[in-house]
Amino acid sequence: MKPKTSGELRAMWLQFFSSKGHAVIPSASVIPENDPTVLFTTAGMHPLVPYLLGSKHPAGTRLCDVQKCIRTGDIDEVGDASHLTFFEMLGNWSLGDYFKKEMIAWSWEFLTSPDYLGLDKDKLAFTVFEGEGDIPRDDEAAGYWMENGVKPENIYYLGRKHNWWGPAGQTGPCGPDTEMFIIKDQPPCGPDCSPACSCGRFLEIWNDVFMQYNKDAEGNYVPLAKKNVDTGMGLERTILTLNGAASVYETDAFTGILARISDLSGKHYGDDEATTKAFRIIADHLRTATFIMGDPRGVSPSNVDQGYVLRRLIRRAVRYGMRLGMPEGFTGEIAKVVIAQYAEVYPELRENEAFVLEQFSLEEARFERTLRQGEREFEKLAQRLGDSRVIDGVSAFHLYDTYGFPIEMTRELAQEKGLTVDEQGFAEHFAQHQKLSQAGAEQRFKGGLADHSAQTARLHTATHLLQAALRRVLGNEVAQKGSNITAERLRFDFKFGRKVTREELDQVEALVNEWIAADVPVVMTETTVEAAKAEGAIGLFESKYGERVRMYTMGPYSKEICGGPHASHTGELVSFKIQKEESSSAGVRRIKAVIGAKPED
Repeated sequence: MKPKTSGELRAMWLQFFSSKGHAVIPSASVIPENDPTVLFTTAGMHPLVPYLLGSKHPAGTRLCDVQKCIRTGDIDEVGDASHLTFFEMLGNWSLGDYFKKEMIAWSWEFLTSPDYLGLDKDKLAFTVFEGEGDIPRDDEAAGYWMENGVKPENIYYLGRKHNWWGPAGQTGPCGPDTEMFIIKDQPPCGPDCSPACSCGRFLEIWNDVFMQYNKDAEGNYVPLAKKNVDTGMGLERTILTLNGAASVYETDAFTGILARISDLSGKHYGDDEATTKAFRIIADHLRTATFIMGDPRGVSPSNVDQGYVLRRLIRRAVRYGMRLGMPEGFTGEIAKVVIAQYAEVYPELRENEAFVLEQFSLEEARFERTLRQGEREFEKLAQRLGDSRVIDGVSAFHLYDTYGFPIEMTRELAQEKGLTVDEQGFAEHFAQHQKLSQAGAEQRFKGGLADHSAQTARLHTATHLLQAALRRVLGNEVAQKGSNITAERLRFDFKFGRKVTREELDQVEALVNEWIAADVPVVMTETTVEAAKAEGAIGLFESKYGERVRMYTMGPYSKEICGGPHASHTGELVSFKIQKEESSSAGVRRIKAVIGAKPED
């Protein structure tokens, strides 16, 4: 029986793969751990990179889950029928276990069996990799589809743009994929109509990635010793397809949120194109913001990294809320609906509800002040124009860049005063700003978990000792809120209510160096969460590792549940130096530190 709701599809997915010997693992955080190559978890495979590269996963070689994902590269496209910034990804993995033959057979079964999705076999199309350079055409995958009954004319060979996946960052596991599509009841757009065109006849529903290679820092594709399978089915888009809805916003993922927006605004989804777009943007952005702040590593709005994206989402939602006449404090009201809807699946939302609501309230107030400042600057600018009556691109961009004043509001205010805006000039400056920001991000985020595994292991081990020392000096109030590691340094965020004094930092640094000098072994034990806690281990993010976890013990100094890479002895860290201690967000402090170079370095 076809699932009609998000909950039914989640349950069906996990039941199906459990029946195929897969362990069900919980969703990881939406904020990656120790990987500076991306700001958010963008796919189900992202938290599993160490295991896809060969580390042993505590739950075994067959895994499945429903992963929280955030992709913000197309924020400005949100408002159409299918783009979302937050979505749930149904996934399953083979870590050196089964490969193409089994995965394609199971994909066919899940898609077509009346016990599962029960889709019409003749209304399905499939794509496979056409090959490139030294990487051959994937006739193997095509052959397995045909073995299961797919007609050759429903299989399409496409290039890298369509049928190659990864890596998630600049380096890492990657390989060809095979994608599955529903063929809609509309005629082909031409003789070459295929899933590669944008006519809308083909709707993607699933993607099986066959990770056969690892892309290294030099850009080489090195065959993996153990081949892996990584699949992804977007929950919201699949429910949309199964229900024949016009957009993802007409599914149960959004109906409750849209109803609350209607209650608060007095307007109705579907009244007109502009109102519908505003409803969609508010619903998507506030749902995403709730998941970012409600995460175990939840961040606050800020001007950098995840906090900057979060701020942009909230403020864009507030702008569209203003257009609908939403009351003050409406962001928190929408967040309550999101939390109530998802708390059973993601209990961290309920646990962090007070923090989420507080941050929404604070950010709404900040944005109101920003808009007032921008309006005052606009008035000054308008008075200086004289006879030109045109706000040039540089000035419009200055309002945006310095005061956070969106171009839409500049345009609206200009129209009220009979002025025009050089929007082309603004667009040019905006594009240049984006280019510079991207170049800076690429430079800043080079490196990461897969790029510098030995150095990452040493720095990650240092975060364990740092947390243990902080708790020893400052008390057990200290709790990790996140970490970020590059090839050069570690960054450690922790819950603490005040600035750490220089004397306290010196004590922390001395303790870590004392423990490094002791050169104790780093011992890994596989156990359960309950047993680890009984031994006194701390583990702030243990829920992502499933029933069995890894516990790392460093003498009498540190005992933590963790899934990251580690050194074999504390002495490998050589030395430890705190470079900076600062505020990260309300109630959260940040330490940046480095370790000594090994003699062979």
